[in-house]
Amino acid sequence: MSFERDRSLLFVPPSTQDHIKGVLNATVVLVIYGDYECSQSADAYRLIKVIARHLSVSLGENYLCFIFRHFPQIEIHSHAQRAAEAAEAAAVQGQFWPMHEMLFSHQQELGNGYLVEYANRLGLDISQFLQDISKKVYIDRINEDIESGLYSGVTAAPALFINGIRYLVGEASRRHRWTVEQIMAAIVAAAND
Repeated sequence: MSFERDRSLLFVPPSTQDHIKGVLNATVVLVIYGDYECSQSADAYRLIKVIARHLSVSLGENYLCFIFRHFPQIEIHSHAQRAAEAAEAAAVQGQFWPMHEMLFSHQQELGNGYLVEYANRLGLDISQFLQDISKKVYIDRINEDIESGLYSGVTAAPALFINGIRYLVGEASRRHRWTVEQIMAAIVAAAND
């Protein structure tokens, strides 16, 4: 099986500053730059969730580490930046992954009222959540993700890096959507490099 592979490298290595599922010293570390309003980012995330579950069962929980970094494309997605801020505001309250899941599940409903509704569903301190978003407390954090993506050659979301090597998902997916089998093959190949 062949798949497009771009040899550009991940400029900013994975760290504890990232949003992580798994352990940083896993056999395979998968970093995705995503946009909550981008349907292709949501599709890639759903595939990765399926793969992570499968690999966890078959190869153990320390085989795959999944990292999400923000890459809101504000020029085409008017709610992406605010959704990223909501995810960061939830992260401070220990609810990044549940909010992350909610945002991707409700991509067509990312207006401010919806974000507050999601925060409420997650049991967040709404006063703190609203304060953080209104004061744009997490803009620098999001911009750091964007800058690290740009330095790594990311021009659109989603962008996928497996063990520090870029695998085209974003631009390539407009012509061809990746499958579980293709991403799984890329992960296995990276593990054997």
